[in-house]
Amino acid sequence: MPKFTPEALESLATRALARAGANDEMAAATARALVYADARGLASHGVVRVLQYAKHLENGRADGAARPVIVAQKSSALLVDAKSGLAFPACGLAVAEAIRRAREFGAAFAGVTNSHHFGVAGYHLEPVAAAAMVGLAFGNSPAAMPAAGGRRPLFGTNPIAATFPRRDADPVVVDLSLSEVARGKLMIAAKEGRPIPLGWALDADGAPTTDPAAGMAGAMLPLGGAKGALLALVVELLVTALTGAAIGSEASSFFVDEGNRPRLGQAFLVIDPDALAGRATCFARVEALLAEIAGDPGTRIPGARRAELARQARTSGIEIPDALADALGAFARR
Repeated sequence: MPKFTPEALESLATRALARAGANDEMAAATARALVYADARGLASHGVVRVLQYAKHLENGRADGAARPVIVAQKSSALLVDAKSGLAFPACGLAVAEAIRRAREFGAAFAGVTNSHHFGVAGYHLEPVAAAAMVGLAFGNSPAAMPAAGGRRPLFGTNPIAATFPRRDADPVVVDLSLSEVARGKLMIAAKEGRPIPLGWALDADGAPTTDPAAGMAGAMLPLGGAKGALLALVVELLVTALTGAAIGSEASSFFVDEGNRPRLGQAFLVIDPDALAGRATCFARVEALLAEIAGDPGTRIPGARRAELARQARTSGIEIPDALADALGAFARR
């Protein structure tokens, strides 16, 4: 498999997205987020998504000319309209504004509407941790999971991420979707002809299945049963009721080239510790708890492994499959 430096892979992805119709800001912001994922071992959200995004740009599911704007604001709260472009410029604007307003008001909430797939949720919180603040990120996605007790896909896998800064170390980063497993695991199992465990998915008739293809055609099961479904409901309402964005059942799947503009929502909450017990106290309490975790064999600090992979990628490069490299090169040369 070919190996790229992060900078070279980002440049290639940027050119491919630009050729597919993304404006300069959108192409660069999107490529940067995708390479972040690849560098951390999250290939399902890495540059492989360029091919999907490119098709959406070409088919009108995303508007490559869009530039995000703030359409509503009131002191520490604001709403950014992504204008049906790819999500990353809008999320970047929302987070930057939330950080700025959190410095002034102590905390800030930024919503994003008319958006698209926003990749690795924790990626958007990197500037928050760099500013020594606490951050939360939420997003919805096309319907993939049923409500508690149901069988019809209604919620997306609806990721949640959180970051807590540390004084002289990588921040704590928690990033998870609310399905029992990532939908990508079903896709891989289907390609490899392997069954999936019971408890991962339902078929189209609402019956538990070990067939990954049937699960893809049916519904993912929520993490922790009814509790996970209720958390997915909370996320769905946070990013739609407050922003006017589409609910998951109104958005066509990301995994089809044709379909509607998803118009999804995202939300970011940023808190300045200096508005509460203070930054020094925040750092001390984080370290006290992490020391307790580290003292229990078999545990690890959330985000630490991904951060180490990113450091390795900066020196050793990032490998991607031959077919993907060829496809990206073909897009970039068009």
